Amino acid sequence: MVITAEIEINAPLSVVWRTFSQMENWDDWNTACRSCCIVSGDEALSAGTCFTFVIRPLVFPLKVQPKVVSCDPGREVVWEGGKMGINASHTWQFREENGKVTLLSVERFTGPMVWVGYLLRVPKRLHRLTLEFLQTLKSAAEGCSA
Repeated sequence: MVITAEIEINAPLSVVWRTFSQMENWDDWNTACRSCCIVSGDEALSAGTCFTFVIRPLVFPLKVQPKVVSCDPGREVVWEGGKMGINASHTWQFREENGKVTLLSVERFTGPMVWVGYLLRVPKRLHRLTLEFLQTLKSAAEGCSA
């Protein structure tokens, strides 16, 4: 299962990256992923950082704890994690052109329980959460650069 979404943000890369990478401030603007906190690793977003957040793809909240496996600040971040027989890898790619940033989100899910996700319409719900994340990031970054 792969979920892809993209958004154009009318703010410089430095502002978009700062908003995205300061995970301790996600609750200020991010309505898709709540209660984000760093569990171990550097305070800033970097390879090796483990963090938690809560999403609501179904009725009940789901706490996830991914680990950042690679981070090229302002260019690409990849984090991975797993829960309940599903392994996930989430790649974020940042591209700046003419003072605007295009942010691409690609989530890949594998494992023996992925088929249950299809039965529960989880891909559609996760896509909605990704779009919500991107839209709230856009609003926060554009608000900072205005």
